[in-house]
Amino acid sequence: MVERLRVVDERPRVSNAVEAETLIEAVMETLGALSHVVGEETGLVKAGRLKDAMERETRKAELAGVYMKGVEQIKLNAVALARFAPEKVKRLKNAHLAFQDLIDLNQTVLATARAISESIMRDLATDTNRQNRAPGYGPTATVGAGVFARPNAGPLVVSKSL
Repeated sequence: MVERLRVVDERPRVSNAVEAETLIEAVMETLGALSHVVGEETGLVKAGRLKDAMERETRKAELAGVYMKGVEQIKLNAVALARFAPEKVKRLKNAHLAFQDLIDLNQTVLATARAISESIMRDLATDTNRQNRAPGYGPTATVGAGVFARPNAGPLVVSKSL
Protein backbone atom coordinates (compact mmCIF):
# COMPACT_ATOMS: atom_id res chain seq x y z
CA MET A 1 0.00 0.00 0.00
CA VAL A 2 1.18 3.51 -0.82
CA GLU A 3 1.32 5.84 2.14
CA ARG A 4 -0.55 9.08 1.50
CA LEU A 5 1.24 12.35 2.17
CA ARG A 6 -0.68 14.91 4.16
CA VAL A 7 -0.49 18.50 3.13
CA VAL A 8 0.15 20.56 6.21
CA ASP A 9 -0.88 24.20 6.36
CA GLU A 10 2.30 25.84 7.63
CA ARG A 11 0.80 29.31 7.91
CA PRO A 12 0.53 30.37 11.56
CA ARG A 13 -2.91 30.44 13.12
CA VAL A 14 -3.98 33.00 15.69
CA SER A 15 -5.00 31.33 18.95
CA ASN A 16 -5.14 34.17 21.48
CA ALA A 17 -5.63 37.93 21.85
CA VAL A 18 -1.91 38.73 21.95
CA GLU A 19 -1.28 36.96 18.64
CA ALA A 20 -4.32 38.66 17.12
CA GLU A 21 -3.15 42.11 18.16
CA THR A 22 0.41 41.40 17.04
CA LEU A 23 -0.75 40.31 13.57
CA ILE A 24 -3.05 43.30 13.12
CA GLU A 25 -0.40 45.76 14.34
CA ALA A 26 2.18 44.27 11.95
CA VAL A 27 -0.20 44.64 9.01
CA MET A 28 -1.14 48.18 10.12
CA GLU A 29 2.54 49.13 10.34
CA THR A 30 3.19 47.80 6.83
CA LEU A 31 0.09 49.56 5.52
CA GLY A 32 1.29 52.83 7.07
CA ALA A 33 4.71 52.53 5.43
CA LEU A 34 3.13 51.62 2.09
CA SER A 35 0.72 54.56 2.34
CA HIS A 36 3.64 56.89 3.01
CA VAL A 37 5.56 55.67 -0.06
CA VAL A 38 2.48 55.87 -2.31
CA GLY A 39 1.74 59.37 -0.99
CA GLU A 40 5.30 60.46 -1.72
CA GLU A 41 5.09 59.01 -5.22
CA THR A 42 1.80 60.81 -5.86
CA GLY A 43 3.25 64.13 -4.71
CA LEU A 44 6.37 63.73 -6.83
CA VAL A 45 4.38 62.85 -9.96
CA LYS A 46 2.11 65.86 -9.35
CA ALA A 47 5.24 68.04 -9.12
CA GLY A 48 6.57 66.58 -12.38
CA ARG A 49 9.52 64.86 -10.69
CA LEU A 50 9.00 61.52 -12.42
CA LYS A 51 12.57 60.30 -11.97
CA ASP A 52 12.35 60.79 -8.20
CA ALA A 53 8.94 59.09 -8.15
CA MET A 54 10.29 56.06 -10.01
CA GLU A 55 13.03 55.62 -7.41
CA ARG A 56 10.32 54.64 -4.90
CA GLU A 57 9.10 51.77 -7.07
CA THR A 58 11.33 49.10 -5.51
CA ARG A 59 10.36 50.01 -1.95
CA LYS A 60 6.69 50.25 -2.93
CA ALA A 61 6.76 46.79 -4.52
CA GLU A 62 8.51 45.32 -1.49
CA LEU A 63 5.99 46.82 0.95
CA ALA A 64 3.06 45.79 -1.26
CA GLY A 65 4.29 42.18 -1.18
CA VAL A 66 4.62 42.19 2.60
CA TYR A 67 1.18 43.82 2.91
CA MET A 68 -0.43 41.20 0.67
CA LYS A 69 1.08 38.41 2.76
CA GLY A 70 -0.31 40.11 5.84
CA VAL A 71 -3.75 40.38 4.24
CA GLU A 72 -3.63 36.66 3.50
CA GLN A 73 -2.86 36.01 7.17
CA ILE A 74 -5.76 38.27 8.16
CA LYS A 75 -8.11 36.35 5.85
CA LEU A 76 -6.86 33.02 7.14
CA ASN A 77 -7.48 34.10 10.73
CA ALA A 78 -10.58 36.27 10.22
CA VAL A 79 -12.78 34.44 12.71
CA ALA A 80 -10.14 34.43 15.46
CA LEU A 81 -9.29 38.08 14.87
CA ALA A 82 -12.96 39.10 15.06
CA ARG A 83 -13.26 37.23 18.34
CA PHE A 84 -9.99 38.32 20.00
CA ALA A 85 -9.54 41.89 18.69
CA PRO A 86 -12.73 43.28 17.15
CA GLU A 87 -11.77 46.94 17.68
CA LYS A 88 -8.40 46.48 16.02
CA VAL A 89 -10.07 44.71 13.11
CA LYS A 90 -12.34 47.75 12.70
CA ARG A 91 -9.28 50.06 12.74
CA LEU A 92 -7.60 47.89 10.12
CA LYS A 93 -10.68 48.00 7.88
CA ASN A 94 -10.81 51.81 8.17
CA ALA A 95 -7.09 52.08 7.40
CA HIS A 96 -7.53 49.83 4.39
CA LEU A 97 -10.41 51.98 3.09
CA ALA A 98 -8.30 55.13 3.50
CA PHE A 99 -5.49 53.36 1.62
CA GLN A 100 -7.93 52.54 -1.20
CA ASP A 101 -8.74 56.26 -1.49
CA LEU A 102 -5.01 57.04 -1.64
CA ILE A 103 -4.53 54.41 -4.36
CA ASP A 104 -7.43 55.90 -6.35
CA LEU A 105 -5.81 59.35 -6.16
CA ASN A 106 -2.43 57.85 -7.12
CA GLN A 107 -3.95 56.10 -10.14
CA THR A 108 -5.66 59.33 -11.24
CA VAL A 109 -2.39 61.28 -11.00
CA LEU A 110 -0.49 58.57 -12.88
CA ALA A 111 -3.15 58.42 -15.61
CA THR A 112 -2.99 62.20 -15.99
CA ALA A 113 0.81 62.13 -16.22
CA ARG A 114 0.60 59.34 -18.81
CA ALA A 115 -1.94 61.28 -20.89
CA ILE A 116 0.19 64.42 -20.77
CA SER A 117 3.33 62.46 -21.72
CA GLU A 118 1.57 60.81 -24.63
CA SER A 119 0.26 64.18 -25.80
CA ILE A 120 3.74 65.71 -25.67
CA MET A 121 5.25 62.79 -27.57
CA ARG A 122 2.48 62.87 -30.18
CA ASP A 123 2.94 66.64 -30.68
CA LEU A 124 6.71 66.22 -30.87
CA ALA A 125 6.39 63.45 -33.47
CA THR A 126 3.96 65.56 -35.51
CA ASP A 127 6.27 68.59 -35.40
CA THR A 128 9.34 66.53 -36.23
CA ASN A 129 7.69 64.85 -39.22
CA ARG A 130 6.09 68.01 -40.61
CA GLN A 131 7.59 69.25 -43.86
CA ASN A 132 9.59 72.41 -43.34
CA ARG A 133 8.64 74.12 -46.62
CA ALA A 134 8.11 77.73 -47.54
CA PRO A 135 4.39 78.00 -48.29
CA GLY A 136 4.50 80.51 -51.15
CA TYR A 137 7.17 79.02 -53.39
CA GLY A 138 5.81 75.70 -54.53
CA PRO A 139 6.23 72.07 -53.44
CA THR A 140 9.98 71.88 -54.12
CA ALA A 141 11.03 74.99 -52.21
CA THR A 142 12.84 74.32 -48.96
CA VAL A 143 13.85 76.64 -46.18
CA GLY A 144 17.53 76.62 -45.45
CA ALA A 145 20.81 76.27 -47.28
CA GLY A 146 19.65 75.16 -50.75
CA VAL A 147 20.70 71.62 -51.67
CA PHE A 148 22.06 70.97 -48.17
CA ALA A 149 18.75 71.70 -46.47
CA ARG A 150 16.82 68.67 -45.29
CA PRO A 151 13.06 69.05 -45.75
CA ASN A 152 12.23 67.61 -42.31
CA ALA A 153 15.11 69.25 -40.49
CA GLY A 154 14.26 71.49 -37.60
CA PRO A 155 15.23 72.07 -34.02
CA LEU A 156 14.51 69.20 -31.68
CA VAL A 157 14.55 69.76 -27.94
CA VAL A 158 14.46 66.89 -25.47
CA SER A 159 14.37 67.41 -21.72
CA LYS A 160 16.54 64.95 -19.84
CA SER A 161 15.27 66.17 -16.48
CA LEU A 162 12.09 64.11 -16.81
